[in-house]
Amino acid sequence: MSILKQGEFVGSLDCGTTSVRFIIFDQYANIVSQHQSEFPQYYPNPGWHEHDPEEIQEISEQCITQACVKLEEAGWAKESVKVIGITNQRETTVAWSRTTGKPLCKAIVWTDSRTKNTVAHFEHLLATTGIEVEPGKFKTGEEGVEALRDITGLKLSTYFSGIKLRWMVDNYSKVQKAHHEDDLLFGTIESWVVYNFTGGVHGGIHVGEVTNASRTLLLNLHKLAWDERLLTFFGFRRSILPKLVSSSEVYGHLSHGPLKGVPIGGLIGDQQGALVGNKCLRQGEAKCTYGTGAFLLFCTGKNIVNSSHGLLSTVAYQPGPGAAPVYALEGSIGVAGSAIKWLRDSMGFIKSASEINTLAASVPDSGGVFFVTAFSGLLAPYWDPGAAGLLIGLSSYTTPAHIARATMEATAFQTRAVLESMKLDSRAKLEHLKVDGGMTNGDVCMEILANIGGFDVVRPDMKESTALGSALLAGSAIRLFGWDISKPATLAEVNTQGSRTFKPHIPEEDREKGFTTWLRAVERSKGWDEGVYE
Repeated sequence: MSILKQGEFVGSLDCGTTSVRFIIFDQYANIVSQHQSEFPQYYPNPGWHEHDPEEIQEISEQCITQACVKLEEAGWAKESVKVIGITNQRETTVAWSRTTGKPLCKAIVWTDSRTKNTVAHFEHLLATTGIEVEPGKFKTGEEGVEALRDITGLKLSTYFSGIKLRWMVDNYSKVQKAHHEDDLLFGTIESWVVYNFTGGVHGGIHVGEVTNASRTLLLNLHKLAWDERLLTFFGFRRSILPKLVSSSEVYGHLSHGPLKGVPIGGLIGDQQGALVGNKCLRQGEAKCTYGTGAFLLFCTGKNIVNSSHGLLSTVAYQPGPGAAPVYALEGSIGVAGSAIKWLRDSMGFIKSASEINTLAASVPDSGGVFFVTAFSGLLAPYWDPGAAGLLIGLSSYTTPAHIARATMEATAFQTRAVLESMKLDSRAKLEHLKVDGGMTNGDVCMEILANIGGFDVVRPDMKESTALGSALLAGSAIRLFGWDISKPATLAEVNTQGSRTFKPHIPEEDREKGFTTWLRAVERSKGWDEGVYE
């Protein structure tokens, strides 16, 4: 039997919306081993989207085990993995029992829009009673909306986990009982996974990382602390919340599995993870990740930039305990790759996701078809939970190829809409956009994005930026390879494989005409299904 080599590697567990992967990187961000598995999606009612938290945990453990098997097959000892990071779909909400360690219901996924009436309730509360900003002093109406945004960087929306948790407490008797009896633990996916990896009900730690916490509507963005005013407004006990931690520190160690004893050193929400993985660590740098949805983050450095054009202020990362956080402006697009999945699974236009490139390339344009992919309302910069999916411009000339192309164009148009807002808020013009995620594999899609956006699109050769982000943070926590996330120069040799740039090549007049028509289509999709205050 051959002796296995000892090396120094960092692992990253990437808990996405439809799959989990565990990737083992070397110091240059070369992938040494990896394993990926999908997990079930549940859609019990229109607009509902659920996950089973225990299935996510099970798949996560399988991915680590299989990646370690492959690592040893490649000749490396599993002890070569010195630290792991975890990155996750962000606003997906888990409620579990302090006593049993078991989920009290299925997780509500970030795309889920069942909470429209909950949002309407809190909008009404803001308009009438308002939010307490100082003892005995309330702000109502537009002042209340501004006060909420000033504290959190966010706005009331079905998107955020605090709203989903409120719905759980109001609608599931088990969650309500646990909250009443102080048996409820709340967390986003990184919180749930770390709890289980460090022992679960037998001593597992209950922590929440700040980028994920900044998506709950419960975090004070300025102080990086849970805010009592918000807990009062939404009606939650303080004890249900996890302990806040930075994006890069040793939180605990794996309690079981092939990597038992290995420290967990990096936690970050997936979109912020991609920002770090693309090394957009300085003010003015931006990336967009095209996965199930699309998420554009623009680094604003140590400053919180309040958007007046429909964007969110969010934590980009916190490089260590007590360190000054770095902030970002974010534009979130609810549907990107999931529209391609819809063409494949629901409409039967294609047999595999990659086929959309061939189908879309078979026609020179969309034949006048515009697709507003508002399957769960519209996120940035429109923020309309009542918007509905809309295909417009159909005629007897329309073929599946035109609809395939319009699907790709929809993501590009939404990206441009977000970037127009970023330009207005930051007063900076974007010269190029770094991209990653599954949709970026297709050249046709990237060409469409460059043409509609009117900017250079830069696609790195190593596209696992999200996983790499949490790996960099984990390595930085123990100074593996000399990495220090607060000193970007220490990452100079990471992921230098190169990239491809797509440049716009259509006339400006055509670009503007297309975007103007897209905006008309968006107006027609808005307000189809309104939330009702109850």
